[in-house]
Amino acid sequence: MSATAAGQLTITKHPHGCLMVFPRPEWEKFRERIAALPMSAQWWKRIFLGNAMDVEMDATGRVLVSPELREAAGIAKDTMLLGMGNHFELWDKATYDAQEAKAMQGEMPDVFKDFSF
Repeated sequence: MSATAAGQLTITKHPHGCLMVFPRPEWEKFRERIAALPMSAQWWKRIFLGNAMDVEMDATGRVLVSPELREAAGIAKDTMLLGMGNHFELWDKATYDAQEAKAMQGEMPDVFKDFSF
C-alpha cells in the first residue's frame, strides 16, 4: 500500500463505529462518490467528509490517529486492523470482538445462500 500512496492516508468515521483508513488515491475516489450524493444524504456527507483527516506514515509505517477519531471509534487500547479491499477498518478490539460474536450468532445474510466457501 505505501508504494502507491507514498505513505499518505486519509482516516474518517465509518457508520458501524470503526474508522476507515484509505490510501490517498482510494480516498480521492471515495470522496468524489460521497460528494456526488444527493442532498438527502447531507448528514452522511458531513460525517464522512467533515471528519476526514489526512495523515502520513512515519519511517516505520506508524500513523498517528487523532484523539477525536480515536474517541469516535471508542479506541481505548488494543485495536484490530482489517483489510477491506480498497481501504482498511480500524476497530477497538473489544468492540470488534463483541460485534463479530453477535454476527456469528445470527443467520447469514441471504446474499450468502448460493455462495460457495
